[in-house]
Order: sequence, then C-alpha cells, then structure tokens
Amino acid sequence: MAKRTPVLTASGISKSFGPVTIVEDFSLEVFPGEAVALTGRNGAGKSTILRMLIGATRPDAGRIEFEGVRMSETDPAIRRGVATVIDDLDFFPDLSVVEHLDLLARAHGVPDPEAIVDDVLAEVQLVPQSGQLPGTLSSGQRRRLALATAFVRPRRLLVLDEPEQRLDVEGVAWLAARLRAERERGLAIVMASHEPHLVESVATRKVRLVGPSRADIPDAPGAGTAEDAEDAGAGA
Repeated sequence: MAKRTPVLTASGISKSFGPVTIVEDFSLEVFPGEAVALTGRNGAGKSTILRMLIGATRPDAGRIEFEGVRMSETDPAIRRGVATVIDDLDFFPDLSVVEHLDLLARAHGVPDPEAIVDDVLAEVQLVPQSGQLPGTLSSGQRRRLALATAFVRPRRLLVLDEPEQRLDVEGVAWLAARLRAERERGLAIVMASHEPHLVESVATRKVRLVGPSRADIPDAPGAGTAEDAEDAGAGA
C-alpha cells in the first residue's frame, strides 16, 4: 500500500509572547480528505497555532510544511493552495462585495470567474448585497463574505478560525454541509471551533487544547500533551 503524503505537517512548533508560552512543542499531520478540529477554552492557543500553520505568525521553534515545502505566507505556490478565514476585517473599503470576489477569482486564475462568483454569492446569500461596500454590511454578512473569499478560489487546504462566528443556526448548518463536501472531495481542513454541531458534523479528528500544548500525531506513542486527542465520527 502506498504511503499517504500529508498536505500539512507541523513538527514541534512553539510560540511565546514575552514571558508567556502560548504553544509548546505542538505537532500535527493533516492528510487529503481529513478535517482536524482544534477545540478548547479561549486562550488555549488555537488561533496562534492556526496563524503559524498558514505562515502569518513565525514559530519560535519547529517547522511547518505544506505539501513538503516550508510554509511561507508570501510563497505564490503556497498562496494558490491554501485558503484561509482567520478574521473578516481585511477587506478593501472601496471595493464592493462582488468586486472583492471577482478580483480574488481572477488573481487565482479561476476559469469563468463571473460564473463562480455568481454561484458563491448565491450560496452565501449575499446577492442582494453584491454591490455594497464591506463597511455597510452587518457583522453576519461580513462573515459570509469572508467565507466566500475561501470558496471562490482554488484550494487544497482550508484553515478556518471559528468560521461559525456570527452565523445563525441555518448558517451553521449550511457551513457544516459545505465543509463536509469540501472534505469529501479530498480537501484537507484545519479549523478551530466552539460549535459542537459543526465539529461533530465535519471533523474526522479532534484535538482538545488545554494550554501550552504538544502534539497530536495519531499512533505516535508519547506524542504530547494535547488532552482528548481523538478520532471523531464525521457523520451528519
């Protein structure tokens, strides 16, 4: 049997801010078609781990690779393969909703960008707001726009920080179905979430963080101190 190759590998990454250690010796492998959910209380290091995984925050120690290449937020090849929703604050203030998505689709060489933008706008229920500027949207609509930016472009890895934020119950159900579809077509997903339904619906593996955390690499004895690292059923 051919050995599976991970999409994303983090090996012994650590991060401190001043005297405070946020993440210590954390390791993770994520394979195609796998969804890993980071859970745990606020302050356990979930967001810091995600920012390190995408190259936005440099780890103090350890190594992160995307498809065997050292992770760099500015590497064009990596940027083409990794879609992220870390926050929804970084919109161009003078571009409309549709202009944001069209610009992103064209920048990533999406064939027939107008069609994919129209489809995603309909899916995230922003067609009536397509001509509006981001600053005029409600907080929930801004979150939907942030999610749309991930779905309008090519991707092999999705990294999401609490993607359910400010979505209503129907929105969370839609997001769960969409992420399951992404996973089932072979994408790798890493997400942090406090939403139990989303985690249980999407994740194939859960890692519960309890503080400065070490590793979850299944079947690796003594891999670390993440509490309740477990395989999770990914059914609806």
